[in-house]
Amino acid sequence: MQDILEVGVVHLGVEKNSNTPIVVLQEKDGERMIPIYIGHAEAQAIAMEMADVKFERPLTHDLMQQVIVGLGAELSRVILTRVEKSTYYAELQLRRDDHVIQIDARPSDSIAIALRFRAPIFAAEDLLTATSAEDAVAPDTSSESLESDALKKYLEDLDPEDFGKFKP
Repeated sequence: MQDILEVGVVHLGVEKNSNTPIVVLQEKDGERMIPIYIGHAEAQAIAMEMADVKFERPLTHDLMQQVIVGLGAELSRVILTRVEKSTYYAELQLRRDDHVIQIDARPSDSIAIALRFRAPIFAAEDLLTATSAEDAVAPDTSSESLESDALKKYLEDLDPEDFGKFKP
């Protein structure tokens, strides 16, 4: 098995040119990063947890947390395992009694769930790249950072029905 290193979310933003959310993970005690373009709903789920915003009723990632706990398991960690054709792969590692259960998942969902459990996030060492935060967010483009207070206010004013609206 390849070496894995612990990483953390250091940036969540939206690339202005494409309006695509991006999450940047950085190795703990290091400089290398992993920029991952993610969906809007997953970005909102990550942002909500980072800003400690809760809705009255559970959203998808909150529901997943409740299902895992309800089944008597805990999320021990998330691992970003590989990238193939610009698609990142991750797995949730659940522990129930003496059993470890590995579940294939998208990195964005894995990060959102890990944040809810306060579980560590790891990445295969070969996924980490030596780059600056500005380059990791979007080379030669500007990115709008989701600032904590403004984000919290924005999320508190959201209607959960807004999450399902898409342009065809």
